[in-house]
Amino acid sequence: MKKHILLLHGALGCVDQFQELKRILSQQLEVHAFNFDGHGGTTETKDFSIDLFTDNVHSFIRSHNLKEVYIFGYSMGGYIALNLEHKYPGSARKIITLGTKFDWFPEFAAKEVKMLNPDKIEEKVPKLANYLAQLHGPENWKNVVLQTGNLMRDLGNQPLLDDQVLRSIQTEVVVLLGSLDTMVTKEESEHVSNLLPFSTLKEIPDFPHQIEKVNKEQLASFITNIINN
Repeated sequence: MKKHILLLHGALGCVDQFQELKRILSQQLEVHAFNFDGHGGTTETKDFSIDLFTDNVHSFIRSHNLKEVYIFGYSMGGYIALNLEHKYPGSARKIITLGTKFDWFPEFAAKEVKMLNPDKIEEKVPKLANYLAQLHGPENWKNVVLQTGNLMRDLGNQPLLDDQVLRSIQTEVVVLLGSLDTMVTKEESEHVSNLLPFSTLKEIPDFPHQIEKVNKEQLASFITNIINN
């Protein structure tokens, strides 16, 4: 019987970004994925928040009766996976994060939010605007950008995964970090891995932050090896 894995996408992302990874992982695993509220063309009107998306994951796991499920969270998805285990302990058999930003504070959030202006993206980076429109729909992508900015601002003002929370998580966690990731530092990843009671940190050579640019065969190999060992 195949083991079950749930893939969680990152900020501004959706399940479409996992198509190739799902195809490769499906050779050995039963793969699940879904869009967080408001992403991938869904019309949810609630304000974006880590807690909202955490509850999305909890509801998905319960509605699909996923027991002993492994969770892979890319970027924001990894943050949500850890928050899930804090809010609903025992939800995951094991958590794997990749490129997850843990060190949130107001100045960093403000810098990120400044880049999340949909009108400026449309004017100055039309290629990105078109890509986001493909992911979320021409009528919805700007709202996704604005709402993501609000989420990041809130996270900068009040990070959810503080040291006390991280120490309380009893699930095994593998923190993956690409050596070319310019958004996430090795120091913050080491700090979090050291706080988590059952955690290891693995650096993947030549992996950037963007999930679109990573080698999917190599990533799938990392994931399956972690799950099977």
